[in-house]
Amino acid sequence: MENTTLIAAFLGLIEGLTEFIPVSSTGHILLAGHFLGFDSSGKTFEVVIQLGAVLAILTLYSARLISVFTAAPHDPHARRFIMSVLLAFLPAAFIGVLAHGFIKTVLFETPILIAVMLILGGVVLVFVDRIAPAPVHEDAMKLPISMAVKIGFIQCLAMVPGVSRSGATIVGALMLGASKRAAAEFSFFLSMPTMAGAFAYDLYKNRDVLDVAALGEIAVGFIMAFISAVLVVKWLLGYVSKHGYALFGWWRIVVGSAALLFLINSY
Repeated sequence: MENTTLIAAFLGLIEGLTEFIPVSSTGHILLAGHFLGFDSSGKTFEVVIQLGAVLAILTLYSARLISVFTAAPHDPHARRFIMSVLLAFLPAAFIGVLAHGFIKTVLFETPILIAVMLILGGVVLVFVDRIAPAPVHEDAMKLPISMAVKIGFIQCLAMVPGVSRSGATIVGALMLGASKRAAAEFSFFLSMPTMAGAFAYDLYKNRDVLDVAALGEIAVGFIMAFISAVLVVKWLLGYVSKHGYALFGWWRIVVGSAALLFLINSY
């Protein structure tokens, strides 16, 4: 029990550290859980602890969000921002519901696929960081609705573990003309309904397999994810504004390659 709790805390730490950087938190958690022998019923632990990271974003952006929703009744810009996030969320919600069983029982159970996607995503990130067009949108809250919807469809690629939700949305935003900071911030905003929806739906689908022990592990992972996510978000915007995303691409390539070698040698 004690060992399982420590692993849950470690996985929660990984979740918070990786959720909002484009390295695939789910990929890291699933691979770490595989190598540590950690297994949760229906992979619910891996999805539910993401809510800790969502609450970190809500906490850090609470003042801005309250301001937007307060202004919405009389401010068309506030209403457009809310609409852009909701419309960007819909493609992932639709596909996530339709493909939930396949994603959880097949894709989440294929470590080699996760490692390969980490590598490929890293190559894409390094490449895009170099060739992305000059930014024309500097404010994440003022992206055109059509652009937000396109980013929402691109986010659906992250249904494959190892792709990275933040990675897909950031790459999409960069290629569509967002600045590096705006791409990261819009990814933050889009994560709120996306991850909260995934949490609620997964909890509903797996309500029959949750037990008291699992809830304890989830609580530990949740707290660790919240704390570490707060620290990462505060650091990330300043870093990517100055240095871009190449570091995260190389990290993905190294981690994915190492995991792939271990997995191949274990067969």
